[in-house]
Amino acid sequence: MASDTNRGGEAGARSRATKRKPGRPTLSNEELLDKALDLFLENGFDGTSIDAIAATASMAKRTIYARYGDKTSLFKAALDRAIEDWIVPIESLRAAETDDLEETLLRIGRMLVENVLSPAGLRLLRLTNAESVRMPEIATDNVMRGTEPTLRYLADLFSRRLGTRDGGFAEAEDAARAFLDIVVSGAASNAAWGMHIDREAVARHTRFSVHLFLHGVLDGDAAEAVAENERLRGKLAEAARQLEALSTSLDPWK
Repeated sequence: MASDTNRGGEAGARSRATKRKPGRPTLSNEELLDKALDLFLENGFDGTSIDAIAATASMAKRTIYARYGDKTSLFKAALDRAIEDWIVPIESLRAAETDDLEETLLRIGRMLVENVLSPAGLRLLRLTNAESVRMPEIATDNVMRGTEPTLRYLADLFSRRLGTRDGGFAEAEDAARAFLDIVVSGAASNAAWGMHIDREAVARHTRFSVHLFLHGVLDGDAAEAVAENERLRGKLAEAARQLEALSTSLDPWK
């Protein structure tokens, strides 16, 4: 009888177990950070609580605290993820290069301006501006992760395209910072303060700023040297295309 009782109890336990509702699925860190960032962007740091984040993410507060310790750490992690997703990859900037330097800078300028004026870019810019007084390391991290790689790329571009035969372009780093200041920062600052600028005006401003930057950074002799360099580069590129076409026509296997 005791054995029958035990078997009956075990069967009842199994039956109750099968009727239990499954637990809430645990979000990945990326999903949690995305939901937290949405609340931080909407309500600011002070206006966002761990309770609200837990409710939005359908996650227990203890799980959030176990992952990130406190709200500040969660906020910084969410910003890091947003910056990583938002910045223009250097590979995309390199892919925009052409034989014409001014056209190259115009393409790069358009990409950077459009990126910073995108809804995600403006929300991120406004949030970091608002909270950087309380947490200055946010602005520093933003520069290190978002701006410094772009500056290094631009400095390399100017060294390659504006350098002399005897060496690089000594003012390459200064020119890179000036390019961002003249072409990108003005539009970003105006938009961050709530000024609406239509796309046509943005396009005109970007083109004018690129022209102003390029022809302002070069004196007369340097400008002529760069122009000659660009002409030679174009001729070499055209010669390479013609050589490839001739090689293809002569080789029946291509």
